[in-house]
Amino acid sequence: MTGTALETSLRGTFEIHLRKDARLRWPRAETPTHYIAMGLREDLDEATRLAVREMIDFLVAEKNLSRDDAYMLCSLAADFHVTQAVDATKGVHASLAKALFK
Repeated sequence: MTGTALETSLRGTFEIHLRKDARLRWPRAETPTHYIAMGLREDLDEATRLAVREMIDFLVAEKNLSRDDAYMLCSLAADFHVTQAVDATKGVHASLAKALFK
């Protein structure tokens, strides 16, 4: 079986914020319109579970939601994208629109 991968170059401006008050287990990202949690594992299902857990942790810590409410919000409003599938490590990004919190 053969596969095809598409890779592109990227130019951008990145800001790195190091917070001493936060204990992150995994990197997170933020765009002008979305919050993004990431999951990387050898198994795609596990990568997805990690992305969900990381988004829930973010919502509990930063948006003061209960874990149950954060889980419900993720199930209704989060978009999940497979971002790495061709190597041994699989990647999933969970994104949640900032407009939900206005």
